[in-house]
Amino acid sequence: MLTKRGISFCLATTICILLSLPVMAQRIVSGTIRSDADKELLIGATVTVKENRKLGATTDENGHYTLRLPDNKEYTLEAAYIGYATKECKLNTKQKGTVDFVLEEDIIGMETVVVTGTRTPRLLKDAPIVTRVITAADIRKVDATNIGDLLQAQLPGIEFSYSMDQQVNLNLQGFGGNSILFLVDGERLAGETLDNVDYSRLNLDNVERIEIIRGAASSLYGSNAVGGVVNLITRDSKDPWNVNLNGRYGAHNDQRYGGNVSFNSGKFSNAIHVQHTSADAVDLGENGDYTRIYASKTWNFKEQLVFTPVDKMKLTAKAGYFFREREKTAVDADRYRDYSGSLKGSYSFNKKNNLEVSYVFDQYDKSDFDGVKRLDIRDYSNVQHTLRALYSHTFFGKNTLIVGGDYMRDYLMSYQFTNEAGSYAQYTADAFAQFEINPTDFLNITTSLRYDYFSEAKAQNFSPKLGLMYKLGNCSLRGSYAVGFRAPTLKEMYMNFDMASIFMIYGNKNLKSETSQNFSLSAEYIKSRYNFTVSGYYNIVDNRIGTAWDNSLGGMVYTNIAKIDIAGLNVDASAKYPCGVGIRLSYAYTYEHVKDGGINSSGTRPHSATLNLEYGKDWKHYGFDVVLNGRVLSETEVSQYINMASPDAGTYRTEYPAYTIWKLNVSQRVWKGVSVNLTVDNLLNYRPSYYYSSTPSTTGTTLAVGVSLDVGKFFK
Repeated sequence: MLTKRGISFCLATTICILLSLPVMAQRIVSGTIRSDADKELLIGATVTVKENRKLGATTDENGHYTLRLPDNKEYTLEAAYIGYATKECKLNTKQKGTVDFVLEEDIIGMETVVVTGTRTPRLLKDAPIVTRVITAADIRKVDATNIGDLLQAQLPGIEFSYSMDQQVNLNLQGFGGNSILFLVDGERLAGETLDNVDYSRLNLDNVERIEIIRGAASSLYGSNAVGGVVNLITRDSKDPWNVNLNGRYGAHNDQRYGGNVSFNSGKFSNAIHVQHTSADAVDLGENGDYTRIYASKTWNFKEQLVFTPVDKMKLTAKAGYFFREREKTAVDADRYRDYSGSLKGSYSFNKKNNLEVSYVFDQYDKSDFDGVKRLDIRDYSNVQHTLRALYSHTFFGKNTLIVGGDYMRDYLMSYQFTNEAGSYAQYTADAFAQFEINPTDFLNITTSLRYDYFSEAKAQNFSPKLGLMYKLGNCSLRGSYAVGFRAPTLKEMYMNFDMASIFMIYGNKNLKSETSQNFSLSAEYIKSRYNFTVSGYYNIVDNRIGTAWDNSLGGMVYTNIAKIDIAGLNVDASAKYPCGVGIRLSYAYTYEHVKDGGINSSGTRPHSATLNLEYGKDWKHYGFDVVLNGRVLSETEVSQYINMASPDAGTYRTEYPAYTIWKLNVSQRVWKGVSVNLTVDNLLNYRPSYYYSSTPSTTGTTLAVGVSLDVGKFFK
């Protein structure tokens, strides 16, 4: 017979056994994750359970992880890190203890996660839309300062040139700056000049990667995206702390200085970026449409604060200031300023449901500075307030529904407006839905629909899109159809601009919206270290918005010009070898045809190509990369008026000559966190015989040297 003491002992023992059962059933697996190249511990790498994605862990500052498994079942662990190929390890029913991973570098970058094509994370090899990615390593290897130099070196078919008054103009295979949408972390930019945003705002100092999609992406991004999307993704702070200081000095007193300060404490991370550039004026001689490049300087400040109160929620706040000055004369200058800020919140209810809301403010101003009177007169201001909501839901683990919408107030004040207020404002609203279906592991079907409304233009449009991707062994076949749409801007409807007292440019409030039918087909082959892609497209553009001479007004007027067909072919081949050798050859062909006797004045070059050769090695205390980049552009002919003051005299054909530019960059890592760059631009000393707007503004071969210091790495 049990006594009271015995009963109490039995109950206590039973309770202890019951409480210990879950602990006894648990398995603890821990280990490290390293790089295959240099055995460096990877911080922030993830380990997840393939059979249950809710189970996972992240490596700490020592590259160490600890994972608790609930039972003794068989599991498959997946280790992943950006820039490296995912690796799996199977655990049997009894295995526990230490499991270390060594990840191989993703040689051709197909394990990179991209978001632009679908607004949801996808591995590059699984993206249903052909996406070109330029990584932070690519930017570092060519030591690019501005987005124009980088894209021209990496992407055929794109050309940055000068237009009136040395304003930068973009042409991407027949589409101008008003049809190519530039984004920073998925957000639009305010302000434009001659239909182009201020590309000098796009600082490359803190960019993680750049994602580029050619062709119509309007079903997701709406107006201004009919020719393509270029999305700059900002780098997150991953290290506990780091300080970077960098500088570059080149020909014509071309200077660039920058600094980054960042920290990550787990729940909080913050990054501050500062960059200053300056360059003296450059005399090109007397043989050209322009003979002197203006001196310039810029300042760029950015801050990003991220707060993660719980694992499911992420809050991001950004602020920025940009200043640019062009010295047109010894006493007069053009000044450009931008003030920006945003708040974004993301909440994952579970693995299937995610909600993101954001508010973005962007104000871009222009002013004329009179150095004699010391007056700075603002005569242009574009202010945008944007609200966005985006919700995604995953069905059956592999099908995704995305719904969202934007609301924007767009205010524009300009000296080009003649109404009493000197300004106009309009409201735009859109809603979109996208459904990704994966009936098998080999087939992806993406369908979407977007609705846009513009209050001042009284324009509205539905833009559908259908895309298919089928995987056949190492080959991926993609095809798509999309409707493009671009509403007339406030400037195109209401401007009244005096072109240096030569002629006037008038707005047209009766403009119709530009629409297009866009078809594309592509085939991509991926195997080991090789990648080969062929893409073809055909775009039928209706009611394209441009300018034409109007005799009754005695000047140029915005109008819907003749229908245009744009077709093209893109070929891209790349290979990277473990010995450090890499090669990438890209070619673009563009055919542009204006129907019904219209005038073709875009200057699109039919043939262009880029070639990148690189070789790099790393040792314990030293490493280097040598990159040779070349771009080749064919000649082209454009139609121009013989005399703008008297266009009845007709037009004549101007030939822009073919040219090739080569650039050599040598980057050396001489010690932990210390890098030295040497750049030889225009290696073959090419110089145009005549400086057209569509020829490079080079004076021949130039040299530049740069230094970068990652102070945080000194102590690792």
